Amino acid sequence: MTIPQRIVPVLAGGGTRLAAHVGVLTALADMDIGYDHIVGVSGGSTVAALVATGMAMEDIKVILRDVNFSHYRGYSLLNLILHGGLSTGKRFEQWMDQQLGGVRFRDLKKNLHVVATDVRSGRAVVFNRDNHPDLPVARAVLYSISIPLLFPFHHHGNHILVDGSILAEDSLFRDWAGDLTPVVCFRLRDKRIAAAHPSRKIFPVADYMFMLVRTFMSTLSREYLSESLWLNTVLIETEGMSPLEFNMTLEQKHALFALGYATTREFLPSKLARVGRG
Repeated sequence: MTIPQRIVPVLAGGGTRLAAHVGVLTALADMDIGYDHIVGVSGGSTVAALVATGMAMEDIKVILRDVNFSHYRGYSLLNLILHGGLSTGKRFEQWMDQQLGGVRFRDLKKNLHVVATDVRSGRAVVFNRDNHPDLPVARAVLYSISIPLLFPFHHHGNHILVDGSILAEDSLFRDWAGDLTPVVCFRLRDKRIAAAHPSRKIFPVADYMFMLVRTFMSTLSREYLSESLWLNTVLIETEGMSPLEFNMTLEQKHALFALGYATTREFLPSKLARVGRG
């Protein structure tokens, strides 16, 4: 039985739980499973973009260990009214662009595909070297992570873009490499109830919106998977950590990394064995 030694990893969703995706990619390296193409969806696009620059995994671990995403959030009810999101996302985009060194898709070492959703058509919009060589990668990542109500709608050409997770899952299973390289989707799921979010007594609307968005994103992560998609999906249970844990502790990050690493090592071989039989 031949098990493929190259795949196309799809890092799907996750919100701020990026350490789990770092665990996934570290496991792939330790298993000697390579990839020339990588797909990033929503929070997963952050890790995928960093890897696509050729950055060492240890350096990515340090970046995500030290970052506190609450610093790049910036809630504003006025921005929600004017632009459709509590946060402009500009602080995050600037931080991301700094980490990436200002690269555009044409500059990347690996073939990166960043997926966002066009709310006009309800279809995926893919940003990559072929389609958008001159687009700053940080801008595409911002499009892909733009959770409705939390971030504004983004206009790009004829598209109005929001978070890439708001898609039918089967849109992620395509021949990304163009040579039938197996596609494996690494998806985070939280089945437990997240900790209560404290709300302010004065002008609590922002907190209500945050809780609504958190519930929406957690519900998306529990979406039913058909049998055909299940065969090419590795589910990583995040044990009560929601997609919007902006003040994540170092211990939580270590736990997420361990979950991504261990789940990949345990379940990916059997998934790829099925592909090998095909």
